[in-house]
Amino acid sequence: MATRDDAGFRTLADQLRSWSDERVARLLTARPDLTTPAPHDFGQLASRAAVRASLSRALDTLTRLELSVLDALVVAGQTTAADVRSIILAEPAAVDATLGRLVDLALVWHTRDGGLRVLSGVADALASGPGASGLRPRSADAPAPEVVAARLAEVSPAARAMLEHVVDAGGEATGGSARLTVLPEDAATPAEELIARRLLLPRTGGGLLVAPGEVGLALRGGRTTTEPVDVVPPIAVAERSAALVDRTAAGAAFEIVRQVELLLDQWGAHPPHVLRSGGLGVRDLKAATSLLAVDEQRAALVVETASVAGLLGHRADADGNSVWVPTDAFDAWIAEAPAARWATLVRAWLESPRLPGMVGTRDPAGKTWNALAPELASYAMAEARAGTLEALASLPPGQVLAAGTGLPSLVEQVAWHRPRRPRSRAQQVAWAMSEAAAFGVVGLDALASYARVLVAGDDPVPALAGLLPEPVDHVLIQADLTAVAPGPLEAALARQLQLVADVESRGGATVYRFTPGSVRRALDVGWTAVEVHAFLDEVSRTPVPQPLTYLVDDTVRTFGTVRVGHAEAFLRADDESALSELLHHPQSRGLGLRRIAPTVLISTIPVEVLLPRLRDLGVAPVVESPDGTVQVLRPDVLRARTPKDRGPSLRSVRGSARVASVVAAIRSGDRVAAVRPTTPTTPLTPSGALAALREAIEARVTVLIGYVDNQGVSSERVVDPRTIEGGSLQAYDHRADDVRAFAVHRITTVRPLSPSA
Repeated sequence: MATRDDAGFRTLADQLRSWSDERVARLLTARPDLTTPAPHDFGQLASRAAVRASLSRALDTLTRLELSVLDALVVAGQTTAADVRSIILAEPAAVDATLGRLVDLALVWHTRDGGLRVLSGVADALASGPGASGLRPRSADAPAPEVVAARLAEVSPAARAMLEHVVDAGGEATGGSARLTVLPEDAATPAEELIARRLLLPRTGGGLLVAPGEVGLALRGGRTTTEPVDVVPPIAVAERSAALVDRTAAGAAFEIVRQVELLLDQWGAHPPHVLRSGGLGVRDLKAATSLLAVDEQRAALVVETASVAGLLGHRADADGNSVWVPTDAFDAWIAEAPAARWATLVRAWLESPRLPGMVGTRDPAGKTWNALAPELASYAMAEARAGTLEALASLPPGQVLAAGTGLPSLVEQVAWHRPRRPRSRAQQVAWAMSEAAAFGVVGLDALASYARVLVAGDDPVPALAGLLPEPVDHVLIQADLTAVAPGPLEAALARQLQLVADVESRGGATVYRFTPGSVRRALDVGWTAVEVHAFLDEVSRTPVPQPLTYLVDDTVRTFGTVRVGHAEAFLRADDESALSELLHHPQSRGLGLRRIAPTVLISTIPVEVLLPRLRDLGVAPVVESPDGTVQVLRPDVLRARTPKDRGPSLRSVRGSARVASVVAAIRSGDRVAAVRPTTPTTPLTPSGALAALREAIEARVTVLIGYVDNQGVSSERVVDPRTIEGGSLQAYDHRADDVRAFAVHRITTVRPLSPSA
């Protein structure tokens, strides 16, 4: 728990001021919203920590045990650690560790008399959500537990059942026709029995009855809950070989790397357009599914991960349209080993807020969610992935999720660690499991061994590299004009082979097929016949079959026989019979061909339209440049600029540097505040007034405020601050003898009038 230097402080600001820089940095790291903008001093830091929005964010990071201990502090009021241990149903060591964390998060602080006090606003933020017991705070003048127990023993079973129902429902009920002033012997109904013995107390106005916190504790045997709050729900498991899990996961890891490479290679030459809304079109996503031979959800995952990893961006094409293309980082990524490429993708996926699982579904307005849409993100998704993997990491090797019951039990455990997260948690955990399986982080519903290394924060590349197949540098060319790759090819070799052959099937052994069109594709980008033959001889472990040699030679022989230029277009050939055959071809009538010389034809349609039409007729033309040489029609490979934010490691370094600078700024501002002369006439800024008032609320002191009313008249008021919400102070005004509201921006001075214990 906390050390004795936290034994007692006048305010939360004083406690924060006594902390070391490292401890303040841990607070700012755990609650990053406190750093934006940087607080001027510790008074403003304490004030900002009590803001409702900041409190809600902090509570969202707590486990069910931590929320239950915080709720017990609210019920007990200002108390000691020993009192909390006595009313919370959990192991004392777990309660002490939890109290220490709550103090470190500035949700609880040590008062001057050695007690623990919850930050103002926590009770409202907890409300009746997860971790809340439903018990009301105990009264300062509460009767002893034995007195409450004696009163409970006097009531009838019906009255006790009614009281238990009221307590379980939040501690409030309507009085109905029950008399509010009645002696125990005159009570005629169960409600009157409880009212007469002060087990239910009338609330001023509204006709409500409330059950005091001490009554709720007595009903639950002196505890805030009836069930232990420190027991983590178990996961339903089954037995499975750890080696089989690793092999299955490693296969998926290799596949996702290959799919990202394949997709970005395609988009580098044929980029899809960016929608006006910023996403990827449905038609382009369907084309990606055909290319990768996967479903839309898997294709969306590949696209989204490539984007968050900095491998995919957008830029303007030659026509000025925005298109999705690989970034400069893709060229460096493709040169790395497969295991290192996988690690880059998975680290980006783990920290990504994106929701690829929603692609293809419809939003509340009925519009389909597109991949890469800017709005398709949730702050809770990265946390759901991390929580899911941490829960799986708690299982020993050889245990996997049980069929049917495993996933629901996993959701229950993740919910225990983050009970206040959104209702869609079950769906997010299911998405996380599906995505983890696609990335090879999970195999057969268990965490792979190298993924355990990743979750632990270490480098998983060496562990994964030993499970991936070694890249091969050769193929086996067969007589049926196919080539079989007996394993994953080296990246450079795979790119060259895909240029000269078409991929016929993928898997453990990829099959490539040589066709006249594929050979012509290599010739189109500038390869010569000698280079094609040399490449085939070099990469094949088997002799190059004669049919493939003939195929290459025949394609080269007809390649460039016809040359196309602009007339709109002209066709020139040394072989007059080739032009005559083309001119009289039954399907060439729509090409607008006309002979102007024995070896020259002209066309009335543009070259870019004429070329594919000629190829459909079986001709293999090349484009001739103005100087008579062959023009290579190689598509430009487009690249976008790599985003500046290159990953979680850089963000972590920047975050640590910012926290360190904020701590230094707070220390500096505190030193300035300590030497600044204080005069009652010096007006406060609104932020200064907020900080001073929140400090007074925490210390429960009476203050003198300078206030300017709507008519501009200045006055001084002696008040007891209660709450601050929406720029308005609710305080008990001693002069008016009533609770009043004061606009914070009209408060000019705040001075404490009495010391606080």
